[in-house]
Amino acid sequence: MKHAKMKAKSEESFGWRDTLIWCGIPVVIVLLVRLFLFGFYVIPSGSMMDTIEPGDRVITSKLTPKVFKLQRGDVVVFKDPDHWLQQENSGKLGGDFLIKRLIGLPGDTVACEGPGKPVTVNGTAIDESSYIRPGVDPSAFPFSVKVTAGHVFVMGDNRSNSADSRYHQDDSSHGLVPVSDVVGVGLVKYWPLNHISTLDAHHDVFKDVPEGADD
Repeated sequence: MKHAKMKAKSEESFGWRDTLIWCGIPVVIVLLVRLFLFGFYVIPSGSMMDTIEPGDRVITSKLTPKVFKLQRGDVVVFKDPDHWLQQENSGKLGGDFLIKRLIGLPGDTVACEGPGKPVTVNGTAIDESSYIRPGVDPSAFPFSVKVTAGHVFVMGDNRSNSADSRYHQDDSSHGLVPVSDVVGVGLVKYWPLNHISTLDAHHDVFKDVPEGADD
């Protein structure tokens, strides 16, 4: 009888141990995936409309730029480079993060002559109609910026409501975002259900852009 009780207690112990293992492993896997592979963000406002609507939830890949290289057109999430959030109510993801589209890589010159004119990258005009919000100019004012080493130039898809790289030429990085501050590239919108879709980087928009020249 005593042996039977000990056996029953041992089986019960193994039962709890198995339950903890089978419940704990998936939790650990999810935590590791979220920590190293994917980021999850809620978009609170309209700087990326109509690509991303206020209230949309997006998943980002953390493998870029850590493993894979950034490309023009990528929708990037980045840390606030120089108090941008104090001047902007659009694009803020909570905490110290913003979301924009990458337009210029290190060595590029990004420019626009103003309303009605296209943005140019290294002197080549790009057709941004596939992602800019309809009825919005590529830029409401002229600018020309040379992207320095280790930085990128970003703009919101809703150019009339996005205090992006154009607006911060007087800060310490001259409106540019350090590559080291980029924490991921947008992959998909997963909520609300009727907004589920991939986030298109529109790399084809930049296919004719020549490589920039480093100083």
